[in-house]
Amino acid sequence: MAVTKTHPIKSTLKAAIDYICNPDKTDGKLLVSSFGCSAETADIEFAWTRRHAIDKGTNLGRHLIQAFEPGEVTPEEAHRIGMELAREVLGGKYEFVLTTHIDKDHVHNHLIFNAVSFQDHKHYHSNKRSYHFIRRTSDRICKEHGLSVIVPGRDKGKSYIEHQAEQNGTSYKAKLRAAIDRLLPGCSDLEDLLRRLQREGYELKRGKYISARAPGQERFTRLKTLGADYAEEALTARIAGRPRPSRQPQQRTGKPSLLIDIQNNLKAQQSAGYKHWATIENLKRAAETLNFLTEHGISSYEELTERCNGAAAATARVKAALRATEKEMGRLTLTMKHAATYRQLRPLYDQYRQSRDKEKFLRGHEGEIILFEAAARELKRLDAVPLPATQRLRAEMDELTARKAALQSEHRKAQREERQYDTLRQNVEALLEKPREAEPQRQRNNELE
Repeated sequence: MAVTKTHPIKSTLKAAIDYICNPDKTDGKLLVSSFGCSAETADIEFAWTRRHAIDKGTNLGRHLIQAFEPGEVTPEEAHRIGMELAREVLGGKYEFVLTTHIDKDHVHNHLIFNAVSFQDHKHYHSNKRSYHFIRRTSDRICKEHGLSVIVPGRDKGKSYIEHQAEQNGTSYKAKLRAAIDRLLPGCSDLEDLLRRLQREGYELKRGKYISARAPGQERFTRLKTLGADYAEEALTARIAGRPRPSRQPQQRTGKPSLLIDIQNNLKAQQSAGYKHWATIENLKRAAETLNFLTEHGISSYEELTERCNGAAAATARVKAALRATEKEMGRLTLTMKHAATYRQLRPLYDQYRQSRDKEKFLRGHEGEIILFEAAARELKRLDAVPLPATQRLRAEMDELTARKAALQSEHRKAQREERQYDTLRQNVEALLEKPREAEPQRQRNNELE
């Protein structure tokens, strides 16, 4: 699991970049990467981009930290995860420097990116929506890499500080959740649970919402802020053995849903009501599975396996095409950025080369000279010499943008189909396992007779 936090950089941008690029923290700078700039000249390149912004804002950049659980990920994989996060969140529009620090007991990434986009020179807007997008994206990428993630909904209201406190065993919310989980199985109703919490030393406050405060805690905690499973309706349903109520009633789509593993489901073992509901729900899901197989002409497990493999291959094929398109768009974006810088600063650079006192000229225009030379190096690396026409670059970008949109739509469709067939396969395997488990029992009964 990775925990993310972000804060603005209002001054000392160079000092912040120098800190995250510290060789002692980044394995001799082996774990340092950048996009749209060089780590060594990032502060100058950030400033050049900000010069072209109409609304510069008050921030020079933003600093994002992505921390991993100790021992859960290698430094190299953490760096790859950080690059994926940066590219997806920033969309190839902002210069950034990414580093991975290994000097603590846990590996963590530092990402510093420009507060202004080099594409449209608009300011980056940081708010709750943008932060939650960063967190969701980080969780999804971690899950794709096989790392643990925070379950959506269950950690509603959990800030970075709250998570750290919970990890250290000092979170009041974590202790209240644990107390409720411990007391709930023996409660007859919600009032019984509240009485037991009071006997545990909790002070309760009733109003529109129920709140609790532990001994020594300064403020009350609303139960609903503990997560979706701790709202009053959810607690009542849990005590009664019913599934947690959702805000929107579920409508059956005819598409198969995954069967509930009642035998290994702790909730089903503790609640007869939930077990009864799950048994009936499984019958409905089994019927949906069989109907789907019939409608799609799948008459054997081998045919189903073939469909699963085909769906997975189709998803992988579209994903590869999408990644290739995104890579080409990234290359083209950088070409357009550096080409614009090159064209704008070329007259000044020509003056520098023709000047008699180059040292004096350099003292007055050092930043611009550094930027021009960096742009020239990058254009050569991108194989963009001689310089392509701006109109041609824009036309190529329009074509790639349209291709990406089509591939994204195709990829979502392929993913849905792959998940659908994977659910079918798991359901069929679960249905086929039951008679196999019963067979040895029948044999033993025959032997006894």
